[in-house]
Amino acid sequence: MEPSVDASALGNCRVVRVGGEMDYESAPFFRARLLAEIAQGQRRVVLDLSAMSFCDSAGLNVLVAVWREAHATGVVVVLACVAASLRRMLSITGLSDVLRAYRTVAEAEAAGGGS
Repeated sequence: MEPSVDASALGNCRVVRVGGEMDYESAPFFRARLLAEIAQGQRRVVLDLSAMSFCDSAGLNVLVAVWREAHATGVVVVLACVAASLRRMLSITGLSDVLRAYRTVAEAEAAGGGS
């Protein structure tokens, strides 16, 4: 599956749907596209990972880099529709404390507040 990033507005946030494998080869694509989405000026961004078929440590690094950039500019980034394997990686690394994960996009959007 080819890597993809598609964005739309939903309520008070920007929803960015991430598709394909987020790995060493696709990391530069995802990093550039997701940082561009963060720069769109929305104060809250939900990364919808429902179409992401794989994520390794390089992909995790992309998510952390995006969160850091967003946090530095006052943008709240949260994750939605996170696969069990990625949830486990976030938990093991302690990143679940900063990369908040919700079961659905609607839950992520409704959560409103902080990262």
